[in-house]
Amino acid sequence: MTAFSRRRFVALGASAVFASTFGARMAFARAATDRRFVFIIQRGAADGLHTVAPVGDPAYASQRGQLAEDFASAPKLDSMFALHPAMKNVYGLYGAKQALFLHAVASPYRDRSHFDGQNVLETGGTSAYQLKDGWLNRLLTLLPADDKAIALAATVPLALRGPVEVASYAPSALPDASDDLLMRVTQMYQGDAQLHGIWEQATATKMLTSDLASDNGRNAAATGDLAAKMLAAENGSRIAMIETGGWDTHAGQRGRLAGQLNGLDQMIGALQKGLGPLWSNTVVLVATEFGRTVKVNGTQGTDHGTGSVAMLMGGAVNGGRVVADWPGLADAALYENRDLKPTTGLDAVIGSTLSAHFDLSPQATVQKLFPDVQAARPIQDLVRA
Repeated sequence: MTAFSRRRFVALGASAVFASTFGARMAFARAATDRRFVFIIQRGAADGLHTVAPVGDPAYASQRGQLAEDFASAPKLDSMFALHPAMKNVYGLYGAKQALFLHAVASPYRDRSHFDGQNVLETGGTSAYQLKDGWLNRLLTLLPADDKAIALAATVPLALRGPVEVASYAPSALPDASDDLLMRVTQMYQGDAQLHGIWEQATATKMLTSDLASDNGRNAAATGDLAAKMLAAENGSRIAMIETGGWDTHAGQRGRLAGQLNGLDQMIGALQKGLGPLWSNTVVLVATEFGRTVKVNGTQGTDHGTGSVAMLMGGAVNGGRVVADWPGLADAALYENRDLKPTTGLDAVIGSTLSAHFDLSPQATVQKLFPDVQAARPIQDLVRA
């Protein structure tokens, strides 16, 4: 772990120590820019068809069965798509043209293993374990960095591993802190004018967790609030990664996914509120390793699939739209007779977004972040000029 001074500790906030104590799975990186970028990974293969539902597709209701009932009165995004009703904050962002959805997207990976799929998603390769570093770390090499990357996670996520140094405040072997330890730390900071308030604020959001549904989404909101504090600090981070789990919905999907989406929604809402005016220069990307089957299984869930949805949110996003080369849900249109057919590469989404947001060359950005992926035409106008 990289040593850090008391001054830098204050700048980052005692929240960093708190996050390591309670396992908040976030990673941060500093760069000499006023623009912020947050990558939220949905580990477990989130069902894009149950997040942004193609209710206007003629085959939708018959293919999705009981899952379609969640969208009977869901807010419409346009004539084809509706947003899950649990995502109230995100729907507000969509109305403000600060949220955009890209549907039927996927990485180059097609074999439906969580571990391999996440490896491809985070490294930006064309196959699992082909690359050793992550596309988010490679992005840092394109930016005018002024300091080292900072990770708040049990281990630095693969997307942030690479030549740019990343320090972690949460060693993987660190056990959960006891109540006695927390009390002692509180007492230690009691008389410190700078650290006492920060520590008190951190302990007030005590239950940071990767379980988005926990405590009706309040824990997820606390994570978003903490991430905002790190990103808003004058000398703090400009790039963050937040790991979320619990998206593998093989059974009882309706209730489970509603809780997950509510937590994600509250996290986004807290992030927006915490960043304040900085939100106008922020882009948040939400993506998963692959989607889920179109048809519902025998336990009212879905199995590992292919195409899913990617979400872009932030004041810098040219939103209020769903971008999709829609393949359809009829049996004949499905990928391998079971999955939503991907028509847009996730690498094109990421490359196009980041090159526009950080004012980089689209071709050079894609080549750096996804060196072995066949270059696709950049997607225009994802980010405001």
